[in-house]
Amino acid sequence: MIRQVWPIERGLDDQDLEQLYRYPDGRRWVAVNFVSSADGAITVEGRSAALSTPADRIVYRLGNDLADVVLVGAGTAMAEGFEGMRPDERTAERRRRFGLAPVAPVAVVTTGRSLPPDAPVITKAAVPTLVFTCEAAPESLRAEWTANGARVFVTGSVAVSPTQVIETLAAEGLSRIDCEGGPRLFGSLIEAGEVDEYRLTVAPFLVAGTASRAALGAPIDPAELELASVLTDGASLLLRYLGRR
Repeated sequence: MIRQVWPIERGLDDQDLEQLYRYPDGRRWVAVNFVSSADGAITVEGRSAALSTPADRIVYRLGNDLADVVLVGAGTAMAEGFEGMRPDERTAERRRRFGLAPVAPVAVVTTGRSLPPDAPVITKAAVPTLVFTCEAAPESLRAEWTANGARVFVTGSVAVSPTQVIETLAAEGLSRIDCEGGPRLFGSLIEAGEVDEYRLTVAPFLVAGTASRAALGAPIDPAELELASVLTDGASLLLRYLGRR
């Protein structure tokens, strides 16, 4: 059972969790989700699956069940084998209750070659994938993404502008944004001041090694966060922080 231990201690049922992890109405909202080991690793052998716990899987599912769109970097999409969202009956019912589209599209950020034209996140998606790239990406590659069913947006010259990505998604009616990494995309969102909420699961593992941290990019003055809630199932810690704009 998952319990909230801060700001008040209480047991949580499914409806309580939905209300805690729902996105605010009437505004765009970027929630970034990561799971890490207790010593800070975000992957084991390049993937996050080995770190995910039962409690993490519950809140991870809430993140994309309640979102308009799932935002991910191309490297993470390829490493994790993203194929787009395929709601089961429970997710479909949840999305109906919250007035969401039946399937949340995936939005992929890439500067070019990190996203092959036949990437599963494009060719196997149930609804068209949104690809955000820059002018530096070859026109032929952009054309191949489009030919394979993606909607392609150019948001920057030599790099993708995270602010333009978020603004474009909101203009498309996709204002509840669930970002699932990777570290460079997260770092760029931090640098641009576009992180509204950070959802971090601290899993009860030590892995050492050379795994990456959650955010990578240009150094910035520390961005202060506000702790919103702390949950636990007795093993994992489920933390929600709010960004201060």
